Amino acid sequence: MFEKLFGRKKSGHEQTDITKRFNLHNRVGQGSMSKVWKATDLRHGRLVALKVLDKQKTQEYEARFTGRNKPSEGEVALTLNHPNIVKTYEYGWTTDDEMFLVMEFVEGVGLSLLVDLQNEEMKRYRLRYMIQIGEALHYFHQQNWIHRDICPRNVMVAEDKTIKLIDFGLVVPNTPEFRKPGNRTGTASYMAPELIKRQPTDHRLDIFSFSVTCFEMYSRRFPWDAALTIDAVLQHINKPPLNITEVVPNIDRQIGETIMKGLAANPADRWQTVSEMIGQIREAEARIVKAARAAAASRTAAKSSQIAAEPKTSSSDPTKDLPASPGIPGPAAKPAASTKTTAASKPAASAKPPVAKPVAAKPATKVPEKKPPAEPNA
Repeated sequence: MFEKLFGRKKSGHEQTDITKRFNLHNRVGQGSMSKVWKATDLRHGRLVALKVLDKQKTQEYEARFTGRNKPSEGEVALTLNHPNIVKTYEYGWTTDDEMFLVMEFVEGVGLSLLVDLQNEEMKRYRLRYMIQIGEALHYFHQQNWIHRDICPRNVMVAEDKTIKLIDFGLVVPNTPEFRKPGNRTGTASYMAPELIKRQPTDHRLDIFSFSVTCFEMYSRRFPWDAALTIDAVLQHINKPPLNITEVVPNIDRQIGETIMKGLAANPADRWQTVSEMIGQIREAEARIVKAARAAAASRTAAKSSQIAAEPKTSSSDPTKDLPASPGIPGPAAKPAASTKTTAASKPAASAKPPVAKPVAAKPATKVPEKKPPAEPNA
């Protein structure tokens, strides 16, 4: 497969002025070997993530595989087509001869942020995220690749709660020549013991890294003390990992045991395939969801029984005893039995209110007598 895809290396390649081809909006990410921009692809009129690889660091990494015909990150990315793996549209080279990848832009946050926050979103969707990462990794292995750098930093969570695996810089084919000892690359705290000890490796090192990621998603810490360098990792790889139940006592037993098996130092003692591992997580999730729904139904039934048992008032009119007051109308008066209206009950349409007769004040001194004013008509 790999010889067919990558057996012929181009002696030269076309270069692209990315400042003219793309409208670069802002930097959205930076790794040890690349920078990523949010950009508009002016050729196709779409929003993209533009990843530009550091030329020197990429060359240093590729030099480890001289003579092995290792595919580039761009070549690997183009072969991937899975809903939980970021889509790569194309790759090329800048005018500075740096490789760039044009990828779908994912609106969302990094999984590493949710691990640090341990907020309600993480707690609610944690199992879903774990399953989706596992599905992406299972597909990866089916395509005969080894990822070599599974960790929260390389996972995005889209706004619709969909996981996207985003980085393929350390990927190698799962073939004998790439499983040989010596290529000790990855993120220190997620490296499998066999990788650190420079032993032969295979896809099971990804299962180890995935299990460390799951441990961290539940506990916000590593199974060992955090390590930033290979030397620091070497100091603890011979110690057993911290049992997740010690830091998350209420974790589901099946979930806890599934994660701990993936952390086994000996690859033969781990899950042999990712599908086996996520099968256990799916089974636990189904059981947990079923129990939660049953509990919710039980609470609803209990509440309904309580309402039914409450005494009812003798009147069906809820406003019967409410006093009439401005803004809170009282109950409407019931009409008389007879619908015939008598003349006495009719208001006089032309009646005018009586007007009081003016009273003449008694003069204090004698003055000429005046006639009182005429009274208004009654």
